[in-house]
Amino acid sequence: MSKKLKKGDSISILLGKDRGKTGQVEKVLSKEDKVFIAGLNLYKRHVKKQGQIEGGIIEILKPMNISNVGLICPNCKKVTRVGFEIDKDGKKRVCRKCGKAI
Repeated sequence: MSKKLKKGDSISILLGKDRGKTGQVEKVLSKEDKVFIAGLNLYKRHVKKQGQIEGGIIEILKPMNISNVGLICPNCKKVTRVGFEIDKDGKKRVCRKCGKAI
């Protein structure tokens, strides 16, 4: 499957507790169809003290399914789906709303 989202893309969350918020893609797990979003989808975890590691409550970043996020087109600033076009330079990602290359 082609990668529709890449590191650094601006996205909007469509479903979940952070619905409506926007952020940047930190990492894409293409085999699992999951994406990490900077500062969003944070969960608290209780950690016991182990050796030199302090115990307490820490926030961890969890991945989100790609189907729950939408790419924000840098040209038209709308949440859009991603299409692909092949030209002389190769395969390019294209905004489905405005038709321009992403």
